Amino acid sequence: MAGKSTNRLHHKRRGLYSAWVTAREAFWIALEALRSHKLRSLLTLLGVVIATTTLIAVMSVVNGMNLYFQERIANLGANVFIVHQWQWAQGYESWLKARRRNKPVRLEEFEFLKANLPNYKNIGAQAGIWGETDAKYQGHTLYEVDLAGSTPNMIDIGQAKVETGRYFTESDYDHSAMVCFIGQDLVDEFFPSLDPIGKEITVRGATFRVIGVATKIGTTFGQSQDKFVQIPLTTFQKVFVARPQLGVSIQAWNPQQMMVLEDETRALMRARRHLEYKEDDTFGINASDTLMSAWDRLTGSIFAVTIGIVAVFMVVGGIVIMNIMLASVTERTHEIGIRKSLGARRRDILMQFVIESAVMAATGGLLGVFFAAIISRIVDIFFTSSVPTHAVIIGLGLSTAVGLFFGIYPASKAARLDPIEALRTET
Repeated sequence: MAGKSTNRLHHKRRGLYSAWVTAREAFWIALEALRSHKLRSLLTLLGVVIATTTLIAVMSVVNGMNLYFQERIANLGANVFIVHQWQWAQGYESWLKARRRNKPVRLEEFEFLKANLPNYKNIGAQAGIWGETDAKYQGHTLYEVDLAGSTPNMIDIGQAKVETGRYFTESDYDHSAMVCFIGQDLVDEFFPSLDPIGKEITVRGATFRVIGVATKIGTTFGQSQDKFVQIPLTTFQKVFVARPQLGVSIQAWNPQQMMVLEDETRALMRARRHLEYKEDDTFGINASDTLMSAWDRLTGSIFAVTIGIVAVFMVVGGIVIMNIMLASVTERTHEIGIRKSLGARRRDILMQFVIESAVMAATGGLLGVFFAAIISRIVDIFFTSSVPTHAVIIGLGLSTAVGLFFGIYPASKAARLDPIEALRTET
């Protein structure tokens, strides 16, 4: 019994070694064929190269846009959702319906949520006049500034962080102090070589003392996020808008609590507005995933079109590879006859030609990865792009799979050749 077991193990090892030798030989034959016929190889692989390049380049741009959108637009803060008049990122018809139905969120509702919502980490409110404000300092004017009135704890919830100075205190809020917190664009324009803390600027005809400067945020799709002035919400009410429309930011302790807190907020808002259970919400509850889901639907449509284009090029490339492999079988019929006469089995011949086809397609995939990386680097200079690892794996895997699939027919044709008839073929 021990002898039979040893023989089986020895036979298995011989089989594995034989398969390895066949695969290695087929690999080097394929590379030699590519090297010997450079122009033919280029034309053969063109479809696969274009398909792989297109796939990876689009996935890179979409990935870069996803990261950009997530960091710059959909980033509402850690575990934060916002109660607003509208549900963001909804369809146009839904928005028109909500516009007729929904009422603005007011200060009384913010105070109601603050008093009745259980177990939140932070709750704050903000109202604003976006892009319609001019700020002035000693003859210098900065146009299209965002003006916001905020509660003191918004600094712990939103994107803005203190670089120098301080944010509003509860005392500033309670006394409607004429103080402001400014973005870096105002510092660059008004105080390029001065300390802005304690200086007075004029915003929409009212004078405010600068008490703090925000850390630079950057731009979003070319629009600066640092051109803003924030003042206490009570001051905003007193000076500019008596009953402002609010966005109420609520922060949960962790991601698991967010959904529970959203449901509790929805129940409180519906109770406050006396909505029947059959009636739709007259407000919107918006979290980062609200924006990301809408964004994913958009990029999903782009990717679906890309898949169609890639599929066409891959099929064309696969057909070209199959035709070249059929021509290769015809050219090497005599060689196949010699190998069979020397003991090569059908599966050895089959494996050789399948591997050659896969290597050709994989080479096209590698070239596609190389060109896609160059395109991604160029796009990233002017816009945003980031090559994800899974895109490279998918591109190489897909191109190799195309080679394997379209190489089966030529390989099976080569494996079925009669050795005697093959030897009669002139080289």
